[in-house]
Amino acid sequence: MATHEHTIKAFDEEIGQLRGLIAQMGGLAEQAIGDAIEALKRHDLTDAARIVADDKKIDLLEHQVEALAVRIIALRAPMADDLRDVVAALKIAGVIERIGDYAKNIAKRTPLIDAHGEIEPLSILPAMAALAIEMVHDVLDAFAARDPAAAVLVCERDKAVDDFYNSLFRVLVTHMMENPAQIGQIAHLLFIAKNLERIGDHATNVAEMVYFAATGTHMAERDRGTAPTI
Repeated sequence: MATHEHTIKAFDEEIGQLRGLIAQMGGLAEQAIGDAIEALKRHDLTDAARIVADDKKIDLLEHQVEALAVRIIALRAPMADDLRDVVAALKIAGVIERIGDYAKNIAKRTPLIDAHGEIEPLSILPAMAALAIEMVHDVLDAFAARDPAAAVLVCERDKAVDDFYNSLFRVLVTHMMENPAQIGQIAHLLFIAKNLERIGDHATNVAEMVYFAATGTHMAERDRGTAPTI
């Protein structure tokens, strides 16, 4: 009996470690998105370079999540709810790593955008970024709390990010046609907007994983809409 209780306690501690690593990854990714947009606004090339370099920290944490998840599955043979938790953490780590990559990609484009150019649509991007960051933050809270209702709310907000992107896409394309000398600059902003839209998509993917881990059932199919491609 004591051995069984010890095993349960050890398993709970390992799950706690797994959740802690996911929280660290998410915090770094969330910060990277906000910092990348700030670096873009200020044309801060030093900060942009730091964001690119710091992406390695997220990659390292993903490797730690993978190693711990494999160890838990191999040694503890979790079942049902416990197994769903471990598998969800493993998948979520991969998604957060990709979110970090999108933040890194935004930072990489900062040197390619003219610091002295007057590109009005650039002022719209921070509001879109704020929505995407909020989704990432809230879905990580939902994962930590195993809260399926909160996961559903995150998914419902994805349409707002998509609408933002569709509107911004039209504004940027119009600006491009009216200012042919800035076509290269606008193209970079289009890719940045697309990165933010994809971050919103990935947050909804995490939300769906959280919902399944918590309930054992898949979230109801929803209309994902269509977004312009570039």
